[in-house]
Parts: sequence; structure tokens; C-alpha cells
Amino acid sequence: MENLTTQLQGVPLNHYIWLSAIIFTIGVIGVLTRRNAIVIFMSVELMLNAVNLLLTAFSVHSNDPSGQVFVFFIMALAAAEVAVGLSIIVMVYRNTKSIDINVLNRLKW
Repeated sequence: MENLTTQLQGVPLNHYIWLSAIIFTIGVIGVLTRRNAIVIFMSVELMLNAVNLLLTAFSVHSNDPSGQVFVFFIMALAAAEVAVGLSIIVMVYRNTKSIDINVLNRLKW
């Protein structure tokens, strides 16, 4: 029965798992290695999208729409994060004329 479900959707579940793992890993590497605030926010978005893809794939695979409901809330959270994060980046740029996160050490007392 499990084989029939994965074949009906066209793409096996393992492919979704591997793709999500690759996208999530790229996001983690971007957060850990980059110093540009915008690139860090883009990497966090990659990680959220990898989780969304995996939740949607498992939701379709198990015929349970609750995973897709979680995806909706994660997308709303990501939109709020982008709005707040970009406003913080704009304020930091106005004060320091840079978006490098190492420059933020100057803002300490």
C-alpha cells in the first residue's frame, strides 16, 4: 500500500526527504559561515522552506491535511520575521552604514 501511495503522487517520498535535507543544510551553512545580515536572513528562509516542503510531502503521503495547516502558520511566521528583520537591518544600516554583523559589536556599551 505504501508503494502505491508514493507512485500515485509521481515522486517518491525519499526524493522529498533528500531535497529538504539538502536545502536545510545549505541554509545552516549559510547561517554559520556568512557575516552579511541579508544573507543570514535568506539562509533562515531556506531552512523554513525546507521544513515546509517536508511537512507538505509527509502530509500528502499520509493523507492528513494537518501538515499543510502547519505550513500555513510557518509561512505567516516567516512573513513576520522578514518584516521585523528587514526593519532591523535598515536601522542598523542607518546607524553604522554597514550590514556586516561584526560591525554590531560597536553598539555595545
